[in-house]
Amino acid sequence: MRLEATMPTDLSTTDFSLPRRAGAYTFAALFAVESFVRSLNSTVISLQAYDILGAAQKVSVLSTVVSVTVLSATLFLPHLLGRMRRRWAYTLGVSMMMAASLALASHVLEGQALGMLLRNLGAAVINITLQLYIMEHIRRTDLARSEPLRLSLSTVSWMTGPALGVTLYVSYGPWGPQLLAIAAAAGLMALFWYLKLSDNVNALPPGNAENFSALRNVRRFLAQPRLRLAWFIAFGRSCFWTTFFIYGPLLLVEAGLDKRVGGFMISASQALLFTAWIAGRFAQRYGVRSVLACAFALCAAASLGAGLAGTASPYLAIGFLLLGSVSASAIDGVGGIPFLRAVRHHERQQMAAVYRTYIDCSELIPAFVFAIALLWFPIGAVFVILSAALAAAGFVAWRHLPKSL
Repeated sequence: MRLEATMPTDLSTTDFSLPRRAGAYTFAALFAVESFVRSLNSTVISLQAYDILGAAQKVSVLSTVVSVTVLSATLFLPHLLGRMRRRWAYTLGVSMMMAASLALASHVLEGQALGMLLRNLGAAVINITLQLYIMEHIRRTDLARSEPLRLSLSTVSWMTGPALGVTLYVSYGPWGPQLLAIAAAAGLMALFWYLKLSDNVNALPPGNAENFSALRNVRRFLAQPRLRLAWFIAFGRSCFWTTFFIYGPLLLVEAGLDKRVGGFMISASQALLFTAWIAGRFAQRYGVRSVLACAFALCAAASLGAGLAGTASPYLAIGFLLLGSVSASAIDGVGGIPFLRAVRHHERQQMAAVYRTYIDCSELIPAFVFAIALLWFPIGAVFVILSAALAAAGFVAWRHLPKSL
């Protein structure tokens, strides 16, 4: 597989100011390596928090506190990123992911909270920076091909990372998955600097400081109906993955299964990420609107089935959750297209930061709701609540997305 970034023949004399257009495979490769870094801790974090705190409800409270902090910080990221070149912002994000692994390895509550915070903030910086690169290098007409490709090529990372991370955690303790995550993050940083992506394609602003107001950016985002719609769709799909990654393994542990079963379930679900590519093909033929509405409906039905199965039938719950991951992967394949097509050229950096809050909100709002629900109901209830949210997102996508999208 060939990386489509133009490689310099003499790295020592390269001028970063010279524009280099990167292609879909370039960003797919970066995303795949970054996905491996994140996947190693995707299941470990919830299981380790459960080991430290001793209850799923307390894990929800911790997730809520961390998500509030990350959400507040995310809104101010444009101010930080506006003072940095894109390459240094990306490097900062990777460095925060490495620091997160060091904190998580401490296996104490304070280190757990700090590690979760740094991991989410690092992912936010990387996500925003990569989106800006994509919008500057990939034509809008090519997004229906490049976005599913980017998701599909991360399949190997998500197939191996969760199960490997949990296995290392069970076998070698807290340091096991974290040492590998740090090594993978170092590899990601080396790959990024080797590619030497231009910050200045088509004479776009390289990301220097601008007048900044987080509140003004939020108001500007909310004033645009197409951006609001894109955010809500992304929020809906992210709610599934957040709930699946955190509460899926916890449901299995409370059902009496080995921790590694949860890790293997997460990895198995990610083997289905190829449906992102299939969704892209269907979207080109039938439209993004139809694909999103159908995928949300299937995901809602599967979540309801998993919730009703609960701890009484954990293997049936696994089957429903895997079915839900198929439809969620399809949503991932085309779910970012409404935003990428709607955002205005001169507002990319500010609006990307506000848009990215769907991730933080999908961790904050469900965790808050579940923390209350788990005071009275068993853990399966979280998937019943999730199914209602997914059904609402599907209805909104069908009702408001233009047929021409």
